[in-house]
Amino acid sequence: MSLLRLAAILGAAGSALGHGYVTSIDVDGTTYGGYLIDTYYYESNPPEIIAWSTTATDTGYVAPTAYNDADIICHRGAAPGALAADVAPGGSVTLYWSTWPTDHHGPVLSYLAECDGDCASVDKTTLEFFKIDEGGLVDNSAVPGTWASDELIAANFSSTITIPADLKSGNYVLRHEIIALHGAEALDGAQNYPQCVNLRVTGSGTATPAGTLGTELYKDTDPGIYVDIWNSLSSYEIPGPALYTAGGSDATTSSASSSSSSSSSTAPGTTTSTLASATTSGSSTSISSTTAEATTTLATHDSNEDHLTSSAQTPVTTPTGNTNQPSTLPTQPAPPTESGHGKGERRPSFFVAHREHARDLTL
Repeated sequence: MSLLRLAAILGAAGSALGHGYVTSIDVDGTTYGGYLIDTYYYESNPPEIIAWSTTATDTGYVAPTAYNDADIICHRGAAPGALAADVAPGGSVTLYWSTWPTDHHGPVLSYLAECDGDCASVDKTTLEFFKIDEGGLVDNSAVPGTWASDELIAANFSSTITIPADLKSGNYVLRHEIIALHGAEALDGAQNYPQCVNLRVTGSGTATPAGTLGTELYKDTDPGIYVDIWNSLSSYEIPGPALYTAGGSDATTSSASSSSSSSSSTAPGTTTSTLASATTSGSSTSISSTTAEATTTLATHDSNEDHLTSSAQTPVTTPTGNTNQPSTLPTQPAPPTESGHGKGERRPSFFVAHREHARDLTL
């Protein structure tokens, strides 16, 4: 076992309760609060928000063995948010995570699925998702490489996506996800962390991209799921269906290539694309990770490498994602760790840093 792999195992054990979740969502310049798992789960009457709830109080993951289970759609025990946020075609959505472990390297993916009516009452098992953004392996110059998850961390734990400019108006569920690959050399070792939000797309677009049921997005043997990132990768196949791009065909054809490493490899497909790195515009930093294909091919260095009418959730000023400037949101004092929340559970202390700050977004 390599020293890098051993360090990752030890780091993962130390960060078992440090996995993140989406605390706030900026939609075309208006910010909404996320589902605060450490608070709302324990309340009998939590606020109505655009984010989906979940029962994953441990901020844990969905394993590949559950890819055919409804939990993979929007996380464990997920239920739709009561509200939706308006967004224009071509508009942007930035999702802010509470935190993310630096050793949980992997791709960052975003999907949309149109609801047949109000997303607040949608049957999640009927949602058909089409991919609108993806990022994978960015740089392979040193094992385990730089990944889209690392760019998310560098962008103040945020990821920005663009709504397809030609998308038909209607109610949609946005499914945003990080897949951690630090243990993915084992068949059931990948970790999926999906988060969902209700959106109402405005405008006069006409595009209706074909989608895939959430329980059919991945297989445990997909080369982008079952992969050893502790060996040098010359390419990485981003998992999931092909990426939809506005103005193109129904979906861009995915490359047929699989991950290749120093120990085994297959030839990549003929059409590939590179992942754009995080960019800065004005005072906000965002990840520009939309690609035209499902495979990112890298140059090897030294052989190493979703009909709600309106949203009543109260918005606040958009937080900055610029890691070079302080946040525009007020700093909240960290409350003490609490216990006895009606279910005999104790709130993990790592939630404290973002809880009060993000709760203000929804009250």
